[in-house]
Amino acid sequence: MKSNMNKQTVLKLILSAALISQITACVPVIVGGAAATGAMAADRRTSGFYVEDQNIELKAIKKMETNLGEDAHVNVTSYNRNVLLTGEVPVAESKSKAENLAKEITNVRSITNEITVGPKSTIGSRSNDSYITSKVKAQFVTENKFPANYVKVVTENGVVYLLGIVTNKEAADAVEIARNTDGVTKVVKVFEYMP
Repeated sequence: MKSNMNKQTVLKLILSAALISQITACVPVIVGGAAATGAMAADRRTSGFYVEDQNIELKAIKKMETNLGEDAHVNVTSYNRNVLLTGEVPVAESKSKAENLAKEITNVRSITNEITVGPKSTIGSRSNDSYITSKVKAQFVTENKFPANYVKVVTENGVVYLLGIVTNKEAADAVEIARNTDGVTKVVKVFEYMP
């Protein structure tokens, strides 16, 4: 009887451990989903447009990689189905081709083509751009003039591009903050304005 009880206890412990390991595997998925939901809730885009923007970016990046070759470095940012193209291509024809490739994607409303013709940026330059983006975003939070998630920041070669659905005041505040952030050489507005 005692042996049978020990076997049952051991079996219960093994099953419990297996169940706990499965539950903890779900935690990153739940937390990741909650983070994405939080980002959407703080965004002025509808959840459908938020997801559509991600789809547009994935499709466009795939098209750029497939059609422009290794000498091109093109970034695609979609906000409310308005696409911003940044990066570098070796020849002017590639810049036009990148824009045409983006136009082929379903649901794209407009394209702002800020690709430069020249050699690909270095890893150091891209790292610096990431650092500038993080500094601008941090300043949005510090200044607290508008919810920081209302403005998306993209930096390419020291040039900061600002996207979002904003009021005129929010746009002016975002530009002023970005312009006064160390390392920013130029600010380009790619906003959609609210009444």
